[in-house]
Amino acid sequence: MTVVEERLRDVVTQNDRLADEASRHLVNAGGKRLRPLLTLLTAELGDGSRREVLDAAVVVELTHLATLYHDDVMDAAPLRRGAPAAHEVWGNSVAILTGDLLFARASSTVAGLGPEAVRIQAATFERLCLGQLHETVGPNPGEDPVDHYLQVLADKTASLIATAARFGAMFAGCRPDVVATVQAFGETVGVAFQLADDVIDLTSDAATTGKTPGTDLRDRVPTMPALLLRARAARPGASSGDRDVLALLDADLSTDAALTEAVEALRAHDVVEQTRERAVVLARQAVERLDPLPPGAVKDALVAFADSLVDRAS
Repeated sequence: MTVVEERLRDVVTQNDRLADEASRHLVNAGGKRLRPLLTLLTAELGDGSRREVLDAAVVVELTHLATLYHDDVMDAAPLRRGAPAAHEVWGNSVAILTGDLLFARASSTVAGLGPEAVRIQAATFERLCLGQLHETVGPNPGEDPVDHYLQVLADKTASLIATAARFGAMFAGCRPDVVATVQAFGETVGVAFQLADDVIDLTSDAATTGKTPGTDLRDRVPTMPALLLRARAARPGASSGDRDVLALLDADLSTDAALTEAVEALRAHDVVEQTRERAVVLARQAVERLDPLPPGAVKDALVAFADSLVDRAS
């Protein structure tokens, strides 16, 4: 991971001063680096010392960082990882173009890994875009909002985590069945990870996450607790308590006081615990997908990886 961190800082370097400062902004802000960690971990199922493994780890993190520049513009998020979002520093246009620059660097790096890697990267990028698009426009008439949301999470978050796991095993020379196993693990654990984030968005504080609790509520971005509450409030005979909390969510949340009231009401509702339980179930399903792998330190670490993603929401 130390080498990956050094490579990330090298690969985002730009000759242009503004481009260089903006490109380094989120790299310097740090982060969990879950995706490259997963790439390096699954590579230990084969020959993890191959140069291609490090390149692949850099590619997945660069791709993730690029999406963050775009996401923060779309969400008008003031903070990212405890630091001002890029658009708050340089404006929307520079932030979007910086994200594009990082995508370009990711593409340049993945090109050195061969045509199959380029194809996988392109398919992943397509899913990332579709996930964001479908989140933006919402479900079609008659489509279940919860099912729609889970597909958004699969595309917008899990697709890149699955590719991170796939790349590690693939470039370490693992058999195709091993590659398919860890890819399926990444796809499932990626959705669990985002559901855990939905809980954290309501239950943590800004000092811990660098993000104001309830930002998604204010921006009318759907999350699982809000969707579950909305479904319950729409049922015949829904309780007045459900409808009261929903009314707070649907009110004007532009003031901090209104947002705090809505967050506290939703935080106290059992839909938050239901979301946490869904994340745990998915994490267990992800672990079950590892059954074909031989027992050992790598498998144990992957199980711990899955557990750690949902434990954050406890």
